[in-house]
Amino acid sequence: MSSTHSEYSVATFAGGCFWCMVSPFDKMPGIIQVLSGYTGGEVENPTYEQVCSGTTGHYEAVEITYDPSLISYNQLLQIFWRQIDPTDAGGQFADRGQSYAPAIFYHNEEQHELAIQSKEQLEESGRFDKPITTAILPAQTFYPAEEYHQDYYKKNPLRYKYYQAASGRAKFTKEAWRNKGTLEELKKRLTPMQFEVTQNSGTEPPFANEFWNHKEEGIYVDIVSNEPLFSSLDKFDSHCGWPSFTQPITEEKVTEHIDVSHNMIRTEVRSSQADSHLGHVFEDGPGPNGLRYCINSAALRFIPKDELEKEGFGEFLRLFEQK
Repeated sequence: MSSTHSEYSVATFAGGCFWCMVSPFDKMPGIIQVLSGYTGGEVENPTYEQVCSGTTGHYEAVEITYDPSLISYNQLLQIFWRQIDPTDAGGQFADRGQSYAPAIFYHNEEQHELAIQSKEQLEESGRFDKPITTAILPAQTFYPAEEYHQDYYKKNPLRYKYYQAASGRAKFTKEAWRNKGTLEELKKRLTPMQFEVTQNSGTEPPFANEFWNHKEEGIYVDIVSNEPLFSSLDKFDSHCGWPSFTQPITEEKVTEHIDVSHNMIRTEVRSSQADSHLGHVFEDGPGPNGLRYCINSAALRFIPKDELEKEGFGEFLRLFEQK
């Protein structure tokens, strides 16, 4: 779709590696197109290698064509802030240098004023301990990057997730935008182990947790949000010391993320609604999909089959009637 369509507007943001700046906008209603590219420099049609060398003055950036009747520039600004470290003018996360520095490139005076207001509001919010140093600059010629950089998160999903985790971006943005009030409430409601596992991606001791050898019929729900996650029908003894399942109740109940902690590459499992850390999934399970969801007991609450109706989970009784 052409960015010159009279009903559409254009926004341009730099937030470090442009691979990570496409997906957050691309998924929103009202977004027509998100292009990765280069802007702010002095060389025409620069290549990726030239920009990375730091000699052209360009930023890695995304140009967003959007329908302002469906999504506002202010909404785009809020998405932008949540993807970056706005206090780091020397680059972003593992990527250093001017070409990776964050910046807002405004296309008209209205965008300029809204960007300034948004930056001031973020500064006044006290969310960050350091000054907000993200630059606000007039838009310049935008040069689309090479085709292999476009929609990188779709073309190379595993490498994209690995890069997000390894660069430090995923961890930083999650922690920076946590609801601190909610965390304090959770500290009061959860045990120290439950809080450490679900909020800090901790791991409880094997064979010394509540459900590793649990055999009662029922379902397991998120200790934080009460969302249904796993069924006892899919539970098996993997001899690892943690409760293991061949599959979640439904796939959309959990999300998967690349985990590069402890010098390993693993697939982390989190709950969809509360974003609680649950455990990891491995490809050595006995089920038809060959998967083993190795889950921390501390992330779970068990509801016996006979109490499903009373607890509001009557719809899951059919699982046990079909067996």
